[in-house]
Amino acid sequence: MTAKKLETATLGGGCFWCTEAVFDHVKGVEEVISGYTGGNAPGRPTYREICSGLSGFAEVVKIAYDA
Repeated sequence: MTAKKLETATLGGGCFWCTEAVFDHVKGVEEVISGYTGGNAPGRPTYREICSGLSGFAEVVKIAYDA
């Protein structure tokens, strides 16, 4: 059996739950992980702080797909 070759992409598109829901149903996508990138707040900011737009963080999804 040959192992699949997976590539990854990290995408920002507003609310990560909405973006994740779309890619969960795309053929060839093996995994979708929601998270945050960027930002300037020390420590681990809360979801409310991130959604305020003041922390500099962006909601993103990391997608592993069959190349």
